Amino acid sequence: MLVAVPSESDEGLESPVAEHFGRCPFFTMVEIENGEIGAVSSLSNPFYASHSPGEVPMLLERSGARVILAGGMGRRAMALFSEFGIESSTGASGTVGQTVRAFLQGNLRGGSPCPGGSGHAHDH
Repeated sequence: MLVAVPSESDEGLESPVAEHFGRCPFFTMVEIENGEIGAVSSLSNPFYASHSPGEVPMLLERSGARVILAGGMGRRAMALFSEFGIESSTGASGTVGQTVRAFLQGNLRGGSPCPGGSGHAHDH
């Protein structure tokens, strides 16, 4: 299973998790094999400067991602990821490695949309 994590850098598992999944510079792509972390790669986000609804879910779906672990996202974004067959979990923070390990331990599953409008400041 391929997991995508919005990232501030392309440092693999050491990359800090980005606060805004759509405007992050990278997605760290982590292959999960038998409950263990496998191959790790970085995917540049072509929508870093600006994106329209659905572009990021489509990019990640085409890249093979089945899960996105994000700090937060709105209801519409969660619905769009679901339409593309991608499970979304919110509450991610720290590094990509910490986030993926929390997911593997069952401490980061599901999530709820951020309250309020389209402001994307999060305290996660």
